[in-house]
Amino acid sequence: MADSARQADDAPTASGRPLSLHQRILNDVEGRILSGDWPPGHRIPFEHELMASYGCSRMTVNKALGELVRKGLIERRRKAGTYVRFPHVQSAVMEINDLRREVQALGLPYRYSIVERRLRPLTEADRDRIDLPLPAEVLETVCVHYAGERPFCLERRLICLATVPEAAGEMFEEAPPGTWLLSKVPWSLAEHRIRAQNASAADAQTLQIAPMSACLVIERRTRSGDAPITHATLTYPGDGHELVAQFAKG
Repeated sequence: MADSARQADDAPTASGRPLSLHQRILNDVEGRILSGDWPPGHRIPFEHELMASYGCSRMTVNKALGELVRKGLIERRRKAGTYVRFPHVQSAVMEINDLRREVQALGLPYRYSIVERRLRPLTEADRDRIDLPLPAEVLETVCVHYAGERPFCLERRLICLATVPEAAGEMFEEAPPGTWLLSKVPWSLAEHRIRAQNASAADAQTLQIAPMSACLVIERRTRSGDAPITHATLTYPGDGHELVAQFAKG
């Protein structure tokens, strides 16, 4: 586009000087994010859409978006687009949190999807995780939790049917497995194992992140007295979640 056309589109600043196109794009996008018009997880227009709207080059759009990335307001995902970044979520290390409440604390709509549900025998690989002797039957579930448009957490879970036999017929249409268990079974002991892990190709696709991205993984095992209830592996994109613990001396 000719310089004269660009100048005609430029808006004046308080000093009377016109804003550059890249500054206009930056201000407009930042304003929509900070006002809440574009909430966390919202996909902002594609580069070619911004180029058409502002009559500018890809380089100009990239310059503006790059500054917003450095400010921590947006994140660019390969082949998926550019999204308003989620604030960091804080979870207490020694609590069993309801993922629905974690998402709602961000001011975002929550939903979940059951990807897999099957009854099966316990395997050798499962035995140490759920602390259950063979032979035994378990319910295995895979669930994706969403915050707005974006996957928030990938949950893999085993439920001990000897302790929670009613889970065998539960389809989890009203609540996800973790929430359902918290409402049905009183737990007395919980164990957390926390680690960093790079996302596998399959997990990255589910979480809509790049393969090998850093993830926060929480393994949680709960019991009711001597009876094992469940083992869950919760995988979060690492750039949007952190754990907090408070300790008192004495």
